[in-house]
Amino acid sequence: MTYILLTHGHDDHVGDAAGIGAKANSKKQKPQVVSNYEICAHLASKGADNMNPDNTGGTVDYGGFSVSFTDAKHFSGKVEKGKSIYLGYPNGLVIKAKGEKTLYHMGDTDLFSDLALIAELYKPDIVLILIGDRFTMGAEMAAIALNRYLKPSIAIPIHYGTFPMLAPDASAFQKAMKRSKTKVLVPESGVAVTL
Repeated sequence: MTYILLTHGHDDHVGDAAGIGAKANSKKQKPQVVSNYEICAHLASKGADNMNPDNTGGTVDYGGFSVSFTDAKHFSGKVEKGKSIYLGYPNGLVIKAKGEKTLYHMGDTDLFSDLALIAELYKPDIVLILIGDRFTMGAEMAAIALNRYLKPSIAIPIHYGTFPMLAPDASAFQKAMKRSKTKVLVPESGVAVTL
């Protein structure tokens, strides 16, 4: 089975999840969409039909891994045919695979002090951290989130360099993390990150 995990309803995150979720893979299984209830309902109205909704504070066990939904300070929705569509509360996702490191995808978020609770409850080893500024945290706030609250062994910067309003690269973040105990892995386009 393939899973599609979505933090919130913005187009740069949802993409073609409805189309992908409506197609069976080579084993004749449709990918399962894991997101908040509103996103699952919206994608179901677009043809995806293998949904597993959850929401903030919930954890779902998928056999080989579990997904926990955390708070995120952002918004979630889209505009279709000139009308705004509310797509539920935005989330971060903590993914725990049995015997593996714990991954925390922060979703799109600002810095907030309850990251300390997320660190206490889930103890993430790897954090996908937003550094693009304007719509999410910038480099300095991301460094505070990691060094003061989360303290993972590895941080992978995301949400930058994709369009002109965002930070063009990870250099400011790398500079802000220079004295950190957290290892920063900056992905190269088209190259898998080895942990």
